Amino acid sequence: MLRRNRRLRTSEAIRSIVRETYITPNDFIVPLFVVEGKGVKEEINSMPGYYRYSLELIAKEVKELWSMGLKSVLLFVKVPDNLKDNSGTEALNSDGLMQRAIKTVKNACPEMVVMTDVALDPYSSFGHDGIVGNGEIVNDDTAAVLAEMGLSHARAGADILAPSDMMDGRIFEMRSLLEDEGFYNTGIMSYSAKYASSFYGPFRDALDSAPVDLKDVPKDKKTYQMDFANRDEAIKETLMDIEEGADIVMVKPGLCYLDIVRDLREAVNVPIAVYQVSGEYAMLKAAAEKGWLDHDSVMMEQVIAIKRAGATMMASYFAKDVVKLIS
Repeated sequence: MLRRNRRLRTSEAIRSIVRETYITPNDFIVPLFVVEGKGVKEEINSMPGYYRYSLELIAKEVKELWSMGLKSVLLFVKVPDNLKDNSGTEALNSDGLMQRAIKTVKNACPEMVVMTDVALDPYSSFGHDGIVGNGEIVNDDTAAVLAEMGLSHARAGADILAPSDMMDGRIFEMRSLLEDEGFYNTGIMSYSAKYASSFYGPFRDALDSAPVDLKDVPKDKKTYQMDFANRDEAIKETLMDIEEGADIVMVKPGLCYLDIVRDLREAVNVPIAVYQVSGEYAMLKAAAEKGWLDHDSVMMEQVIAIKRAGATMMASYFAKDVVKLIS
């Protein structure tokens, strides 16, 4: 036998010099949850080791992230119930929590890339990503509000808007409004292939944004998020978003959708983000706590698999854990 593939596996040093996929801090977007108040650092029950922060502690956190080499954050806000309605009115408040969070991060760490969640579910009294009317989610009215919401984030200093709603045409509405208002350099990272997944539960706990169980209100998000049985549809959705002005496209969730990531890598020439979602995080934390899995080795296997599939970057709750480990 002249050819033995195992020759290149005989030591860690040899394996490292022929390794195809590497993880660095530049691969990560760090999701951050923001709440009102002072001195607030609340652990999320279904996401052990992950927290909601008030603004002054967000400033401290982003400085730590930057010192670790992590250069991008994705902001989400937990909105008090008294500010929620069906139209997402609070989302357009120039002094709202999101707008103040953007300014706080930029003041604390001006070079940090600030991405922002653009969707109505944190602001919706019904827990949906859009306006509810006649028992359904009203697409075009929602897209118009999302464009205004994105503009308010850009005015506050956001670098990249991340619409996560899956309304048709919202990228065109947002890009057109940004251009009209002179925000030519504000990026859009579109959740282009966001599936109606059961892996989002802990995230909805974090923001108290689950759909409510009321008559004439859709019970789930399956009329706008994608059917997880579909594959070709992801390419169609993504190509449309790029045509409408998206700079980065996203697949969400992560591990169960790596075939979609590979399909898109072969179909498009823009950066691809993957969101390793809250359920993926919570499952590993729970299994590791039980002693059923080794936390760090499984965590690394997961993030490397996402990058190997074709991701340019990933939003992950494991970002700090990974960077500490590889450092």
